Amino acid sequence: VQLQAFGGGLVQAGESLRLSCSGSGLTLEGWGIGWFRQAPGKEREWVSYRGSRDGTTDYADSVMGRFAISEDVAENTVYLQMNSLKPADTAVYYCAAANPWTIVRGRQEHEYQSWGQGTQVTVSS
Repeated sequence: VQLQAFGGGLVQAGESLRLSCSGSGLTLEGWGIGWFRQAPGKEREWVSYRGSRDGTTDYADSVMGRFAISEDVAENTVYLQMNSLKPADTAVYYCAAANPWTIVRGRQEHEYQSWGQGTQVTVSS
């Protein structure tokens, strides 16, 4: 079981990026998928969550209205569309998968069983 996050890069403030999370040996549709990020010198923080059983989505206040999580079931990929990026969004972004029957809200790292390796997003001012 392996998750891979990719699609990061260097952009200017106000621009957009779309991150992808793909699963190998794991059908993402059946799992709760979360996005987290870790900025230099800071703890990893939760960004967004997509529930598997009901498809609900949830976002951290800091990204609400700018980021959107979606999924392509045929491609076994979950996306994080990031718009109106700010320098404060600079971080390594991780995707993670959680058992849908044990996850509570998807906002805590301990709820997730599988993690991708992370992709760097850098937003310049």
